[in-house]
Amino acid sequence: MEDIAKKFEHLYQVISNPEFLRMESLGGEIPFFIAAFDPKQQVEVDKAIRSLSNKLETNGITVLELNLYEIAMELLDKELGEGEIFELEKTMDKKEFKEALQSILDINQVLIPKIKMKIESHNASVYFLTGIGLVFPFIRSHNVLNNLQNVAKKAPTVAFFAGDYNGYSLELFGLMKDDNYYRAFNIANYKLKK
Repeated sequence: MEDIAKKFEHLYQVISNPEFLRMESLGGEIPFFIAAFDPKQQVEVDKAIRSLSNKLETNGITVLELNLYEIAMELLDKELGEGEIFELEKTMDKKEFKEALQSILDINQVLIPKIKMKIESHNASVYFLTGIGLVFPFIRSHNVLNNLQNVAKKAPTVAFFAGDYNGYSLELFGLMKDDNYYRAFNIANYKLKK
């Protein structure tokens, strides 16, 4: 198991660095970073993300957390009525339910515009993308990341990913390859200038 305290101290050092916040030294690449972690450490990571956000905020670095699960639930409640998605789930088989969710939460027409609205109404220094594992398989991480790059331009994005990222592909829960995604940096490999 990975030392979460050590991992998040590194994240703090990187994210609080002015060079990182100004999105320098990216060689023209988009400012997207993957913070992969062992899915078995999800509860510990959730606490560490809250702690990291508080520590950054205390030091004047504004964080906007984009929790995909919370955003999806907000959209579903608005479309269907609060909690109605759970009633709908009881009446459909898994395939129909997945298709219904994907239709309601259409990446281009619904989800990304909602995220864009949140970004534009918040003057954040950094965006945290969380809840990725909670929305699988209804929302796929590579789809979100590919579409998010068009709206999350004003600040770096750190995606907290329950699984593995080798710089080329995302493997959710360390088991399921979620298509190739070459455009993000593995934040564990980010080196601070001395």
